[in-house]
Amino acid sequence: MKKAFIISVLYVILFSESSFAQNSNSIISKTETERIEKYLASDELEGRQTFSKGIEKAADFISNEFAAVDLGKFKNSNSYLQNFSMIKPKYISLNCVLDNITVDPKEVVVVTTQANLAINEQSNYEIVTIQKTENLFGAAYKFLNAHKNYIVLVDESFAPNFLRLAQFKQTLSEDQANVIYLLTNKIPAKFSIQATHTITQLPLSNVVALLPGKTLPNEYVIFSGHYDHLGINGKKAVNGDSLFNGANDDAAGTTAMIMLSKYFKQLNNNARTIVFVAFTAEESGGFGAKYFSKQFDPLSVKAMFNLEMIGTESKWGKNSAYITGFEKSDMGVILQKNLAGSAFQFYPDPYPDQNLFYRSDNATLAKLGVPAHTISTSKMDNEPNYHKPSDQFETIDIDNMTEIIKAIALSSKTIISGKDSPTRVDTTLLK
Repeated sequence: MKKAFIISVLYVILFSESSFAQNSNSIISKTETERIEKYLASDELEGRQTFSKGIEKAADFISNEFAAVDLGKFKNSNSYLQNFSMIKPKYISLNCVLDNITVDPKEVVVVTTQANLAINEQSNYEIVTIQKTENLFGAAYKFLNAHKNYIVLVDESFAPNFLRLAQFKQTLSEDQANVIYLLTNKIPAKFSIQATHTITQLPLSNVVALLPGKTLPNEYVIFSGHYDHLGINGKKAVNGDSLFNGANDDAAGTTAMIMLSKYFKQLNNNARTIVFVAFTAEESGGFGAKYFSKQFDPLSVKAMFNLEMIGTESKWGKNSAYITGFEKSDMGVILQKNLAGSAFQFYPDPYPDQNLFYRSDNATLAKLGVPAHTISTSKMDNEPNYHKPSDQFETIDIDNMTEIIKAIALSSKTIISGKDSPTRVDTTLLK
């Protein structure tokens, strides 16, 4: 009886593994992958630039794909669109006085979402410095994203590049803290700063769907790709072509995310809740991912698969891809274990100097400890169509891309089932 039971259990396991692979082949088809990719990269969408009619069409298309398989909506919304706004301030006036001396406005950069800002030494702003030995933009960016109100004293040796910090105020998140950069080597005892801007709200939308978990509904696995691109830019036209279709960047990743939503919906056996999201505004600062990430307790997110530029062969050829931040969790090891016996291979990121782990939409959650990684095949040291009008559907290897999507589906199975939970990213290394 015991032997028969063991044989029965082994049969069930083997049948389940075989069924999983067979389902991926039947559901994730080349024809369907091509249909979705071709539309997202089409001229009709005009490069899917943020705030354009083209990106609105793309959002409607993705929503319809989610609806076609009856996926759930996020947080009981009545729409798959996750709406939020970016803030665009326009400078009107500035008056800055440090220790009774009026400062030239060219020596002040105010980053704020407030129409009328007025502060002084009693306003409880932390005063910090950027020394001449530091990287100006790296240090300035760190303070910008610390979610605290700062007065940042910038060493006068940075005078030639100081006003370039104004790029940080072009578009802002709704929750951006106030940061004032001052070009001075003196710490003021008293100061008064008044700044006036007109504030414009710019509406944006992620497209989000979910598949509720059967037994672990409060644990989440995220599959994502960004659906925005660069739009139309006559200044960077190549051979008369000014339309940046973004077939690989990132219609390919968005297509993969949609295909995986269809796959997991048809399997309908996920223990954990799966969230499928197409991010907006990745190209302009990752605003979509930043807003989305705030909707979760980071500890509830067990893994994030961010899919970015998987439409071409990797440096190792077909049936391969790399995982950014491979060494920062054991997620890559788990994925490869689940692909044992297959022809597919995941590799560590071969371009560490490019800092890719923190350059895509996985970064926000990764900085909060989530094993959030980007899967890609893009040859970042020699990608001929990257951010060029030539990134068109014709450059996509649909056969290979379809196999990559199948491999991602199969590799994630023990994470979806709740059997495996990747180790967390060590956030102490970011401090």
